[in-house]
Amino acid sequence: MTVAAAGLLAACIPPTPEVPPSGPTAPTTAPTTAPTTTVPGPGGDVTVAGTVSGFSRPWDIAFLPDGTPIVTERSGRVATVVAGARHVVATLADVEPIGEGGLMGLAVDPAFGTNRWIYTCYDHGSAGTVTDVRIVRFRLAEDLRSLTDATPILTGIPAGSGNRHQGCRVAFGPDGMLWATTGDTASPTAPQDPTSRAGKVLRMTPAGAPAPGNPGGAWDPYVYSLGHRNGQGLTFRPADGAAIEVEHGTGCDDEINRIVAGGNYGWNPVGSGYDESKPMTDLTIPGARPALWSSGCPTIAPSGATFVSGAEWGSWNGALAVAVLKGTRLMFVRFDGPTADTVAGVDVRLSDRGRLRTVRQAPDGSLWVTQDSSPGALLRLVPTTA
Repeated sequence: MTVAAAGLLAACIPPTPEVPPSGPTAPTTAPTTAPTTTVPGPGGDVTVAGTVSGFSRPWDIAFLPDGTPIVTERSGRVATVVAGARHVVATLADVEPIGEGGLMGLAVDPAFGTNRWIYTCYDHGSAGTVTDVRIVRFRLAEDLRSLTDATPILTGIPAGSGNRHQGCRVAFGPDGMLWATTGDTASPTAPQDPTSRAGKVLRMTPAGAPAPGNPGGAWDPYVYSLGHRNGQGLTFRPADGAAIEVEHGTGCDDEINRIVAGGNYGWNPVGSGYDESKPMTDLTIPGARPALWSSGCPTIAPSGATFVSGAEWGSWNGALAVAVLKGTRLMFVRFDGPTADTVAGVDVRLSDRGRLRTVRQAPDGSLWVTQDSSPGALLRLVPTTA
């Protein structure tokens, strides 16, 4: 395995029962197919068409232009799925999977066909100490066996002393910019501080410069919106390109938000320390933007999200699919129209598969879901046909 930069990539990982030897020519785990499972209910059914096992806390999944899945694991591993099996590409040696952090978000460059860049977001550090959360770009080898040219494009995102609320989802928008969600690190003041990168949605160019159109002025040049607690989902509405963020609440009120430049989403936990009794969206804050959807009480911990596309999905064509951790389910959030901000209904599926971290739609139209467990797996979902 090629080492991308000193200290950033481990040359290899020792074979263990959980992490067998890597390499596309030798499967690290045998492909498995789960028994076909139909989950009935209003709005349609889903079928678990198969699984890929052998993962340990898979966090994010993305797809290369040829449809190959690529996955991050919290421990620092990057893996692909080839011929139905998991193959470890690299282990990032400077990832510190402490607390709620580790190797998290993953995005494939829109120009991957010419530059082969992928982007990750992770807790950076060594010897059990995290220094910051950072976004790092790598070049994926054509044989899928290594990452090279490691380039930190944004450093200094706060990690906090307790490694709580780290975010960190990354995604390319239709504007060609790279967006990222960050957690508030359990800091009482960071979410409302426009000079802090914690508790924000950030936006940058693929090279790591502040994106044109960010609020700027007294704000940190990378900050696009503020007042967030712990955003873990980020996707873009196909009809109009609107940025949609999914956010963890406290004991109540997980949220789905539409993100706008300079928006304040109302999380302000200043009190006796970090006061989690405060409302998720404090509408007494001038200009605070209400959520499109809220879970009420108790929270369910929604995470990754994607808009579903394809007539084969029936009433879920155009819905927002959301993976749920604590609530152990997959939600389909239906809106009143392709650009509507009002929710028409929520359908729940896949409530028997444990904690679900991420859902993404593959080029073939299927939905892939990551199970947040160790051992964990990827689930491939298709709409049920009669």
